[in-house]
Amino acid sequence: MSEGPGIRDDGELPEDLTAAEAGMWQAFRNGSVYDLRDGDVAVDDPHGGHPWGPERTVRARIVAWLLLDGPPALAGRVSALKLVGVQIKGVLELAGGQVVPYVEMKGCRFEKEILLPEARFTTVRLVDCSVPRLEAARLHTEGDLHLPRCRFHNGVRLADAQIGTDLLLNQAVVYRDRHGRSLSADGLTVAQDVQAEMLESHGELSLRGATVGASLSLRGSRLANPYGRLALNAPQLTVERTLYLTPAGIGNPLHTSGSTPARGTRVQRFECQGGIRLDDGRFGDSVDLERARFTFTDEQELSLRRVQVPELRFLGERPERGKVVLSGARVGVLIDNSASWPGPGNLHMGGFQYETLVPRDRFPLARRLEWVAAATAEYSPEPYERLATVLRAGGDDEGAREVLLAKQRHRRENLPLAAKLWGYAQDWTVAYGYRPGRAAVWMALLWALTSYAFSHADHPPMKSGEHPHWDPSLFALDLLLPVIDLGQVGYWQLRGGWQWLAAVVIILGWILATTVAAGATRLLSRN
Repeated sequence: MSEGPGIRDDGELPEDLTAAEAGMWQAFRNGSVYDLRDGDVAVDDPHGGHPWGPERTVRARIVAWLLLDGPPALAGRVSALKLVGVQIKGVLELAGGQVVPYVEMKGCRFEKEILLPEARFTTVRLVDCSVPRLEAARLHTEGDLHLPRCRFHNGVRLADAQIGTDLLLNQAVVYRDRHGRSLSADGLTVAQDVQAEMLESHGELSLRGATVGASLSLRGSRLANPYGRLALNAPQLTVERTLYLTPAGIGNPLHTSGSTPARGTRVQRFECQGGIRLDDGRFGDSVDLERARFTFTDEQELSLRRVQVPELRFLGERPERGKVVLSGARVGVLIDNSASWPGPGNLHMGGFQYETLVPRDRFPLARRLEWVAAATAEYSPEPYERLATVLRAGGDDEGAREVLLAKQRHRRENLPLAAKLWGYAQDWTVAYGYRPGRAAVWMALLWALTSYAFSHADHPPMKSGEHPHWDPSLFALDLLLPVIDLGQVGYWQLRGGWQWLAAVVIILGWILATTVAAGATRLLSRN
């Protein structure tokens, strides 16, 4: 090293180091842990108010000196900076630097911010540290970046950072910066997992355009942003495996990390106070919202627009306010619960495609139709047709017909009066063709009544000697069946009320015939 007074190139101690810094210097060369804890839990708490004196304080520029151009390791050792219970005074600035030694700091207290933009590390571990702010845009690490149980008082910036293996933020507490963001990690790339379980975020957690090579876990985390619209802002997020917004065990977090807590374990749910935006996200395995709790204002929403995911587990609590938006999303398997979906006007599913429904607990068809109706305050056929297609693919043809019937009834409410009356006629007769058995009942009943009526009718022939034998049943059937000629109509002359009855029978016959034809057309098109 050739900078600063008293600096030597032979690894000997510089002249201007304090006692604490001299101990850190020797521990660095030895690769050993440098522990300055007092032994009193309250005093050693880096987040507490107990002051740490000069015996536990080192200058940030000496730490930077060790990391960027430190002395050689002792023979047979590997140099590393391992600090426990140390206070770092001043701004730790390593911007653009190449840091080769292993870095691990536990229970440390930083007086001012850490500046790591465009720096390169092997592995960095800050555990249970108090940090005013971490500025690490475009940071590169070959290994992990661990920040568990740390508290960041003015936010963390990891925009366009590249993490070689894992990013850990378990149980970290992050407060907002001057822009209202807690964690600003737009364009972040993590080769493996992001574990942010039981994270507390106070502000907007931004992951726009981030890429995660394995899973992103926010199990048991609490996101709150009372200052803005979004608590989680992650459009165009890519997660190669699963996004977890699920509970975490709070009794023993080390053993629950990366897995769903066992039954009987005390858990902390994922909670979000503020909007969530996951628009245009791509997820390789699933998005899991089991037991998630959302607290929205009327203007906020859980936005999953155009998301693509093989499995969506929509099993959280129903939001009391705000909206759930799935417009344009594409899901392979939708696992859901009737109690998880919001009510009418707060659910939007235009263009939402799913291939298989796997309801959790009881989700009868009547409730499923309410689910579709809640998403279509203004009539749209698409959600009904998608549900019918999925039910039919699962072998539930009867359910599919009920859904399409509900679609026609919903459509009818938006038609002019004449079309609405015609719709009611089709519904009452053959249920728009989706219950064709009704037509046979109506035809049989009408045929029986008219046959009996015409058996008492005065029926002089149109031309004497040129008429078939009078058969009231055949005559009634000839009136009922349009187009088909059974050789009765046109040979007999009816007068007065009988003529009007014949006209009514013809009209009813046409109504029944057209509705049956419509039903047959739908049946053939479905097959």
